[in-house]
Amino acid sequence: MIERKLTGAPPRNAFPRGAVDTQMHMYLPGYPALPGGPGLPQDPLPDAAAYRQVIDWMGIDRVIITQGNAHQKDNANLIACLDEMGDCGFGVAVIDETTPDTEIARLSEKGIVGARIMDLPGGAVNLRHLETIDAMAHAAGWMIAVQFNGSDLLEHMPRLMALKSRWVFDHHGKFFRGATADSPEIDAVLKLIDHGNCWFKFAGVYESSQEGWPFADIEGLSRRVAEHAPERIVWGTNWPHNGVSRSVDYPDEVELAELVLDWLPGGARDGVLVTNPQELYGLPSF
Repeated sequence: MIERKLTGAPPRNAFPRGAVDTQMHMYLPGYPALPGGPGLPQDPLPDAAAYRQVIDWMGIDRVIITQGNAHQKDNANLIACLDEMGDCGFGVAVIDETTPDTEIARLSEKGIVGARIMDLPGGAVNLRHLETIDAMAHAAGWMIAVQFNGSDLLEHMPRLMALKSRWVFDHHGKFFRGATADSPEIDAVLKLIDHGNCWFKFAGVYESSQEGWPFADIEGLSRRVAEHAPERIVWGTNWPHNGVSRSVDYPDEVELAELVLDWLPGGARDGVLVTNPQELYGLPSF
């Protein structure tokens, strides 16, 4: 059992109309965890009713629900969550080479706008499938969310530069062996962004940091990427923070958001929260 903080003091600077949370997971009763992934989050189940409290607190208008690793390649919980959230919800699903075109069309009708690559323990589809998922996503007009150990970025550069789809480098890059603003890996991130179809996501900074709050080891590299291309940064809560196992460690959503959004250059905040995710995920204007 964990106590999640679902409300509190509002943001210091109100979120703009149309703000998008681009990274979170949601779970409904009746959808058990599947072999190969982690278990479900601790009770109480982080469902649509709980998340609605968060968006009311923060002033979020739209959400990208990402398929959780617990459900592996079964998108049924994700689709049920999108039905619960209605017009404000869009999804990033898990597909592979066995997913038929008819299923891609059905997922699109349900609000799916992207496919997930998770090349870390528990991920359902990893980098071995990158080119296949890219081709399928591009044909569907979807984006790709790509997550892996960013410390290995240089070896993956030729494949990433060849992607046809719009895609986002997840979770501040997850440079697990450490990186600084002037690291070769950050030079590579800027090269990917300049190539024209790559975005960089501010979300789950605590998963990328080797330090505790205020995550100074991630601040410098995040600031450099944002200064270089503020129009290519998106942001997400990473709710319900599945890696946090104790109530005492559970983050305050507003404090966490304000910390990383303050790493943006002046004037970039509204674009990061509204127009950047609209372009990346192919959302209608709000």
